[in-house]
Amino acid sequence: MIKVNALGDACPIPVVKTKNAIRELKGAGTVETLVDNEIAVQNLTKMAVQKGYGVFSEKISDGEYKVTMTISEEAGKNAAQDKAASVETELCPVTPASSKKTVVVISSDQMGTGSEELGKTLLKGFLYALSQQDELPATILFYNSGARITCENSASIEDLKALSQAGVEILTCGTCLNFYGLSDKLQVGEVTNMYVIAEKMTGADLVVKPC
Repeated sequence: MIKVNALGDACPIPVVKTKNAIRELKGAGTVETLVDNEIAVQNLTKMAVQKGYGVFSEKISDGEYKVTMTISEEAGKNAAQDKAASVETELCPVTPASSKKTVVVISSDQMGTGSEELGKTLLKGFLYALSQQDELPATILFYNSGARITCENSASIEDLKALSQAGVEILTCGTCLNFYGLSDKLQVGEVTNMYVIAEKMTGADLVVKPC
């Protein structure tokens, strides 16, 4: 049995931690994940059902839940093989090869409208989740207040560096960096201009704009 402590972790971290634990099983076994909210329980349960794992959840106390997944021998071996493939990708990073060229556009330092604090948390979660996808985008464009995300004090720098190392092109608008006084604060990727931004967007097969 592997126990995962995801208390206090925002979505999608509990799911990612649990997937990693399942891969470590390399066969049949059980993974118990502790979380602190019902949404995390629902996300974990949905993932288990999709993968064909046995799943049971229970409320231990206020703000503490346990999700137990039972993984069969075949499912565990498949998960271990997935891990081996991901390790190979990390050791030999290449530009993402896909029949569909996807460009992600980040035009704000928060995701959605409403609470600024929630919006920033959502955007951080989105970029982390993006870094965990099997198929990565070709390019991520940052402009307007989104330029802050690639600069010092950004909570997403490590996730963006991981994406960059995996071959994802990270481009930030130079005019935007100048406007916000961040020209010397860029931490990941390269500076670009609006011509290139327009070129990347019009040449994409799919443009994803979460904010």
